[in-house]
Amino acid sequence: MAKPANIEAIERATGRNWDEWLRSLEAAGAKDLDHKDLATRVEAELAGKVDNPGWWAQSLTVAYEQHVGRRVPGQAQDGTFQTSVSKSTALAMEELMDSWTAFAASDEEVLSLVSGEPRVSGTDKRMNWRVKGEDGSGVQVTSEPKKTGAASLIVTLTGLPTFERSQEARASWADIVERFVSGL
Repeated sequence: MAKPANIEAIERATGRNWDEWLRSLEAAGAKDLDHKDLATRVEAELAGKVDNPGWWAQSLTVAYEQHVGRRVPGQAQDGTFQTSVSKSTALAMEELMDSWTAFAASDEEVLSLVSGEPRVSGTDKRMNWRVKGEDGSGVQVTSEPKKTGAASLIVTLTGLPTFERSQEARASWADIVERFVSGL
């Protein structure tokens, strides 16, 4: 079953309740469509009706796939799992990324969880620190500004093999983020 919070957001954004969406999707043969085909159909239906129809089409498609048992919350289309941790800070976006980069380069726990050299990239909207996890997963740390000028630190972990592993990884990274932010 899809997470209720996702359903409520979908209903608000699209102006249709979940039962209406289910009837519409089932009438369109959604059970026989793969993720891409279903998302394409939903996006076409949402075009001109919502802001960012592609994003809402993906959200609705994932919720439907969870509803019919194709995947569970946190599971990606390829069967792997993803999770994230975020924390608001008082630092500006660039200052936050500089602080994170210095912290990560010397923190023994971070170094034990990653493999290879991180890549830092960014735009005026966000900065990213990316590296492979020691288990082959993806690790992305994002510094994203808020309207106040401060920024949030968001750690996104992808490619985790099981739900249990995603929860373990989330707990480890939540501790790291808390330690990092408390040292600012």
